[in-house]
Formats: sequence, C-alpha cells, structure tokens
Amino acid sequence: MSDDAAIRNVVARLAILADEGDLEEYVDLFTDDARWDMPGGELQGRDNLLAGAIERRAAGTVGPGSNTRHVITTQAVAVDGDEAASDAYFQFWVNTAAEPSIALFGTYQDRLVRTDGGWKLAHRTISFG
Repeated sequence: MSDDAAIRNVVARLAILADEGDLEEYVDLFTDDARWDMPGGELQGRDNLLAGAIERRAAGTVGPGSNTRHVITTQAVAVDGDEAASDAYFQFWVNTAAEPSIALFGTYQDRLVRTDGGWKLAHRTISFG
C-alpha cells in the first residue's frame, strides 16, 4: 500500500472506529504522545484520548447505538519522508437511523508519523465551519 493510501486509511479508520469500533484499536492509531486540539478543549496522550472516547460513548454522543456517523470528504495528503500532513473536511451526522442530519462540519488538520507499526496520528486540529 502506498503511503498516501495508508494515511487515508488511518483517517478513515479513526472515523469508523469512533462510530462503531473497538476503542483500543481506535487509540492504537495515535502515537503515544498524540495531541488532539478542538474548540473547547485539548487532549494529549493515548490514555487521555481513550478516556475522552469512553466519556463520549457513555454520554451517548457517539459509538454503537448512537446513530451517528463521521464522514470524511475532501482530503489532501502530503508525505515528506517519515512525516505527513492530511487535511480533510468532515461531516458529523446524527439520527442516521430515522432522519439523518448534519450536526457539525469542519476540517481535520492532521499530522502523522511513520512508526514501526505503520502510520500513526500525532496531532489533530479540529475546526468547525
């Protein structure tokens, strides 16, 4: 698989796993010291990313049974050796089992690094609008 395809796969797997998948597999796609910045908060490190995902699932805002979907649309990837940038638009759909609607949309600005375990997300900045 090319680097470009592998990076696109990481971004797609994160979206799918946030909605329906195993959270251990989800956090394994991040580096140990990964940082996640979004309006209203910041998380750093796999343990905190896992705790945040568990909290969102417990609140019913994402995860199995929540009827939500993270949809990745336009995406550009630039690879520079063992580092890469991925910029992608996203849509966050709610009520997908009855009357789907977009609750949020915005941009993921991701920085990834090549590791022995493949490409991992090192820093995600989320902006809305």
